[in-house]
Amino acid sequence: MPVPATRKDLMIVNMGPQHPSMHGVLRLIVTLDGEDVIDCEPILGYLHRGMEKIAENRTIIQYLPYVTRWDYLATMFTEAITVNGPEQLGNIQVPKRASYIRVIMLELSRIASHLLWLGPFMADIGAQTPFFYIFREREFIYDLFEAATGMRMMHNYFRIGGVAADLPYGWIDKCFDFCDYFLTGVTEYQKLITRNPIFFERVEGVGIIGGEEAINWGLSGPMLRASGIQWDLRKVDNYECYDEFDWEVQWQKEGDSLARYLVRISEMAESIKIIQQALEGIPGGPYENLEVRRLDRARDYEWNDFEYRFISKKPSPTFELSKQELYVRVEAPKGELGIFLIGDRSVFPWRWKIRPPGFINLQILPQLVKRMKLADIMTILGSIDIIMGEVDR
Repeated sequence: MPVPATRKDLMIVNMGPQHPSMHGVLRLIVTLDGEDVIDCEPILGYLHRGMEKIAENRTIIQYLPYVTRWDYLATMFTEAITVNGPEQLGNIQVPKRASYIRVIMLELSRIASHLLWLGPFMADIGAQTPFFYIFREREFIYDLFEAATGMRMMHNYFRIGGVAADLPYGWIDKCFDFCDYFLTGVTEYQKLITRNPIFFERVEGVGIIGGEEAINWGLSGPMLRASGIQWDLRKVDNYECYDEFDWEVQWQKEGDSLARYLVRISEMAESIKIIQQALEGIPGGPYENLEVRRLDRARDYEWNDFEYRFISKKPSPTFELSKQELYVRVEAPKGELGIFLIGDRSVFPWRWKIRPPGFINLQILPQLVKRMKLADIMTILGSIDIIMGEVDR
């Protein structure tokens, strides 16, 4: 890291990887002149677990429980992208009911992710109360997830051609109740935070990114929309059944930390609007495409042979990936979550490359914090919204 040779009184400080405001094991080597930031070098890789190589040695069904460990706060999105790729490779149709269920789960997961961004972000800049408030709503979302999937955080719910199980009796009514309750919660957050003068001082005009600059850096999600670019993959790609609902892309033009906060707050209210429409219009019918099961490789086991006796009488269902390349993407809470997938007429992917939004968005951090104060690093890093599980993979 180049240190200016003319200055003798510079201080080099480690922030992280054990710092509570790093949102994971991120390490920043910060060069300071007093309280002014001269340089900042992010060090990554402390949470690298070889997720892409694991994917290349597993079938899609075997890999599904792993994917929720990328972004462990927006778990439904990692599952969605994992099944969307093979579905497009095999041209598999998803039943309408399954698509509606997926949209409901994705938007609930988006709200849960934004809530657990909001609480720690406010704690980073000195407001402790919202950190406790957000867990109240988030627990209700996890109660809904637990009722539908059996697990609170790592769901393993999406399947190629649909979802693992239909919604249980009474779940839709509970979800309606949550939507009504949560809208009052959002109003409470806006009263508590948005008009707070101390909060304004900390975030307004801090970490400004222009629209053209955001595009050049490859930013996505609220980072891009807060800079005046109305780009949302739910509108652009029309995946699942988002084009059947009435909703607006939330954006701001200022490009600072306040704008990114406002985009996420308004996105939560917009997600509630999508969920309510999906709950009202959810059709009957199957929750999975039964035709997909015919694509499984059925093996005739000889009676009493080794595989039949010791490995499994019911092997994990396999899905052969055709020999072609595909890039598939979804609009995750943090931005564009994508997978570059190469099939090789095998049950294992030949190549599985993850495009995590947090990793791309984090690139701009050193440029944003230069010439700012030390305390502004927490504000800017918090406004980017990173999860190190997906950054390091």
